[in-house]
Amino acid sequence: MSARHQGPTIGRRRLRAALRRAREAAALTQDYVAAQMDWSLSKLIRIESGSVSISTNDVKALLDLYGVRDQQQVQELVELARAARRRAWWSGYKDRVPAAYAAYIGLEAEASALRYFQPISFPGLLQTEEYARAVIPADGPHHVPAAEIEGRVQIRLARQHEVLFGADPPQIEVIIDEAALRRITGGPRVLREQLQHVAKMSAAPHVTVRVLPFTAGSNTVLGPFVILHFADQADADVVYVESALVEEVIDRADEVRPYQHVFDRLRAESLSPADSVAMLHDLARQLDGRDAG
Repeated sequence: MSARHQGPTIGRRRLRAALRRAREAAALTQDYVAAQMDWSLSKLIRIESGSVSISTNDVKALLDLYGVRDQQQVQELVELARAARRRAWWSGYKDRVPAAYAAYIGLEAEASALRYFQPISFPGLLQTEEYARAVIPADGPHHVPAAEIEGRVQIRLARQHEVLFGADPPQIEVIIDEAALRRITGGPRVLREQLQHVAKMSAAPHVTVRVLPFTAGSNTVLGPFVILHFADQADADVVYVESALVEEVIDRADEVRPYQHVFDRLRAESLSPADSVAMLHDLARQLDGRDAG
């Protein structure tokens, strides 16, 4: 596995699962463990949910309390704790974005494959700077204050630099509803350049773009989602959902599975990659000469 896929997010994710399993194997309640460690219950809950990191000394103390004596297992979990506390390129952004989005950025940075469905806009990793600025919501439940929009744009560009153009990029498969291609976001010029950019990016060996055409019939999947896959089979797939009312990371297998089935269905209903790129070029040509205002 490459170094890119061994970052702090996956380390924390593995560690939280291992510590929870060890506590349950020891038949200890969270209340009991928190009291024995002289912690608040909320601290233990945050550790087991992966929302906070844990020191190597606390890992050793927990494992001792749980009766874990296998030194190899102890050392592996201590190493996971060290990995979870390392700073990644995105660490400086954690306090500037919602928690779910910050969690997604961390997972995205360590994923080996990303599968997007976008019914209303282009995926952030494939957006031009001007399109990104135009598409960030200025109102609604998840609106971004005007003073923060530029920061969000820079975060999106940083994600592209680190993930899409890095030395070991993930395999990216994108399904975009035709409606997103025709919505004049930011004006004709901005949309034309966005269409051309995605057509160009689709030539990269790790990027596949498909269009879900209007001819496929009614689309009942109204919200965008991303399925993240990881190189190590021990790390289960995760789904990130972002819509007007929901913004969350889903990692329960029974909740992730329906998204995988939906993505497979949407792929079967979409145009081929070659026909999709042809549509991108055709729509971009239709925008030539139109008023950019």
